[in-house]
Order: sequence, then structure tokens, then C-alpha cells
Amino acid sequence: MAVTVSLVFLFGLVLFFLLRSKSLGYGAAFIAVMFGFYLASTGAAGPVNQLSTAVVEAVRNL
Repeated sequence: MAVTVSLVFLFGLVLFFLLRSKSLGYGAAFIAVMFGFYLASTGAAGPVNQLSTAVVEAVRNL
């Protein structure tokens, strides 16, 4: 679990700086995929899924 949280932090930090510097390419896509993969392995997966479901339902009800 500690390794997963560390990797989520690392990939999230790298992705943040790539987006901020606007140097997006294949490397940034790989970082984004790995960030999502490791984020799904943490305890944050449940709240992220609930949030996305709530947003989809809110948009559908507009």
C-alpha cells in the first residue's frame, strides 16, 4: 500500500508539471495512464467513482 501511494504521488506530481509546462506528448500520456492505474489501486478509487457517477447524473438531469 505504501508503494502504491508513493507511486500515485510521484506520477501525479510529474503529470502536474507536464501539464503546467504544456509539454504534452507520448510521455505525458504514459504518465497519465500510470497515474490513473495506481490511483485506482488506492482507497481513493471509491470516492473518485462516486464523484464521476454524481457528475454524470447531474449532467443527465439538466
